[in-house]
Amino acid sequence: MRHVIVGNGPAGVVAAETLRATAPADDVVLLGDEPEPPYSRMAIPYLLNGDIAEAGTHLRKSPDHFEKHGITLMRARAMHVDTHHRHVMLTSGQRLDYDRLLLVCGSAPIRPPIPGIDLPGVLYCWTLEDARHIAAAVHRGTRVLQLGAGFIGCIIMEAIRDRGGELTVVEMGDRMVPRMMPHGAATLIKTWCEQKGVKVLTGTRITAIERAGKKLRALRAGGEPLEADVIICAAGVAPQVDFLKGTDLTIRAGIVVDKQGRTNIDDVFAAGDCAEAEDIWFARPILNAVQPNAADQARIAALNMAGRSTRSLGTLQMNVLNTFGLVSSSFGEWQGVPGGDHVERSDAGKFRYLHLEFSDDILVGATSLGLTEHVGVIRGLIERRMHLGPWKAKLLADPTQLVSAYIARTQLV
Repeated sequence: MRHVIVGNGPAGVVAAETLRATAPADDVVLLGDEPEPPYSRMAIPYLLNGDIAEAGTHLRKSPDHFEKHGITLMRARAMHVDTHHRHVMLTSGQRLDYDRLLLVCGSAPIRPPIPGIDLPGVLYCWTLEDARHIAAAVHRGTRVLQLGAGFIGCIIMEAIRDRGGELTVVEMGDRMVPRMMPHGAATLIKTWCEQKGVKVLTGTRITAIERAGKKLRALRAGGEPLEADVIICAAGVAPQVDFLKGTDLTIRAGIVVDKQGRTNIDDVFAAGDCAEAEDIWFARPILNAVQPNAADQARIAALNMAGRSTRSLGTLQMNVLNTFGLVSSSFGEWQGVPGGDHVERSDAGKFRYLHLEFSDDILVGATSLGLTEHVGVIRGLIERRMHLGPWKAKLLADPTQLVSAYIARTQLV
């Protein structure tokens, strides 16, 4: 049996190692299209601020790790998948046959339709090569304009500032991290960033980028142009699935999979950023582009590829963000559900915030900021769909009693 895995990020590596452990006699081929050992994109900010060297981003530290474990590591790009004849065509012209295929092809940065977005000096922060360009361009006193204050934008801000960059961030939405945080938490994050020396402009749309001598000038709707030495585009990412056009795979924004990681084609699986898996609450396919989710989905898909029937409980939307030392998180249906109750508490002076969303007496979503002791409990309550009983009223009165509620209810299980 030959298993081909398209994508050698964290999900691909977990899947390859799971297959090797579960199906020791099978062939496992791990395909990646970057000229680097498999690495974690989430480590790039730590590379930029000097906490680690490039080797610190590598997912496995031994150069011969994959060879020693009988995993064939190939550096090539998939161009097309033929699900009828079961092979992957590579851009090199080589055909790679498979018995079972796992697509963990991840995401790619969104290039906004802004005139001038491809000018020299407009950089991205997604690959190790991108990080090298940023490291070469950003030094003390460099004026940096960052497009986007979503999750990716927020995790690279500290690295840019630590390199001495004078950073301005623009965000089209009405708040920072709009797809992760309600207004109350996002307002505190913005204030926190401004206190750290970052200029943040929300509700700001860049209409064009142009050269101004050796500088770049970003034109914006309803405001004065913004000049910069370097522009970093962090406008979000989208599933990397264009090479699958023309196949019979069911694709919406991403590749639709069931709770076993299987697509609508029996011997093709998908996981991670490129996959739409069933939500833990409503069984609807959703994108959930976070590394823990990708690794878990990849492990489950690999077990099923090896013939070990395993099912996910469903994917849980979750984001944990560290912005200049301020830790914020959102879980599940953090925006709430129809007919549900909610409670919100905020202490702006101490940068503390907690927002809970309920459906009947079950916690279905939550947002926290500056309260790291609640993160594990929040996830546990939501994943276990735990009936809170009388503890719901107690939490509505005082949401900081989450730990006590969790202990009390788990003792009843």
